[in-house]
Amino acid sequence: MFEIPQNTTDEFKSFIENHNFFFIIGHKEPDGDCITSCLGIAAILDHFNKPYQLLSAGPFKRNEVLRWQEKFSDTMEFQDERERKASGLIIADCSELSRLGDIDGDLKGFDTFVIDHHKTSGLEDGMRGYVNSEAPACAFLVQLFYEALIGSVPSDLAKDLFFGLCTDTGFFRFLTENSAEVFAAASRLVSDGANPRTTYREINSGKPYSTRKLLGILLGRAERYLDGKLVVTYETLDDTKKWGMEGRDSDSLYQLMLSAKGVEAVVFLRQDTLTTCTGGFRSQDKIDVSVVAAKFGGGGHKNASGMSCNGRVETLIPQIVKEFARVM
Repeated sequence: MFEIPQNTTDEFKSFIENHNFFFIIGHKEPDGDCITSCLGIAAILDHFNKPYQLLSAGPFKRNEVLRWQEKFSDTMEFQDERERKASGLIIADCSELSRLGDIDGDLKGFDTFVIDHHKTSGLEDGMRGYVNSEAPACAFLVQLFYEALIGSVPSDLAKDLFFGLCTDTGFFRFLTENSAEVFAAASRLVSDGANPRTTYREINSGKPYSTRKLLGILLGRAERYLDGKLVVTYETLDDTKKWGMEGRDSDSLYQLMLSAKGVEAVVFLRQDTLTTCTGGFRSQDKIDVSVVAAKFGGGGHKNASGMSCNGRVETLIPQIVKEFARVM
C-alpha cells in the first residue's frame, strides 16, 4: 500500500504551520521528477499561504526541464538569525545535503522535512520526513500529500506531477504488476487535466541534433563485459567540448543498450573534469545497481542509480566492472 500514514501527513502539516518561510530544494542536475516535486510542494505551501523560495544548484542539463529553470535560484534569500530560526527546509527527491549541490547560502541548521523515494536514502540526524523506496517517483508521493492535505489537484499542477511521474517510470515502462495504485493516481491526474500525449511529447521531443550525434559516438564506444551481461560506455572531455551539454539524452542510450539480447546492466560514465566523473547505472529486473553505485559514493533505485566521484574513466571502468561481477 502506498497510502501515506496519517501521522506522517499530520507531521508535515504541523511542520508547515510552525514555520514562517520555506526553502524548497531538490538534488543537483535536476530531472523532471525532482523539479515537479518541488513545484508540487510549493503548491501545498501556497494553499497554506506560506512564502517560500525554490532553490536548485542546477545545472539544468535536460532539455525537458528548461522551461522551469527561471522559477529556481541558486542563491538563497538573505535571512538574519531570527528569520532562519523561523524558516524550514523541504528537500524533494533526495535526503542528503551533499547531493543538493552548490548553493550560494548555508543550508545547514534548518528544521528539515524530506520527501523522497530512493532506495539508498535515509533521514540524516535531525531530519524529519517520509522516504518510501517502493514509490515509483517523488512526484507520486507529493501528489498523495497534496490530496491528503488539500484534495483534488488543480489542472496545472496535475500536468506537472504527471510529467514527474512519467519521467521516473519511463512513461510507465518500469512499473511492475503491483502498480495498480500508481495507475489509479495517474488516472486521477489525467482526470484533473494531465494529457498523456502532450506529456510524452514534452519529455521526448525537441532534442538538439547534437545529442543524436553524441548518442552515435557513445553507442560506437560501448564495450561488453561479464559474458556480455554488462555494457559500459563513456563520454570524454573532448566529447563534451564538441557536442556541448544541452539536452542530454542518456535515457535513450540506456534503453537501446538494455534492449540488446543478453544485456542485464548498462553503465554510462562522463569525465566531467580532469579529476572527476559522474556515472549512471541502469539494469533489468534482477540486478541491483544501487549496491554498485553506493560503492562510489552514489545511490538511487534498484534498477536506476547514479554516482559522482573523483577519478578518471580509464581507471574507474575496471573498478566498476569488478563491483558488478559481485552482483551479476
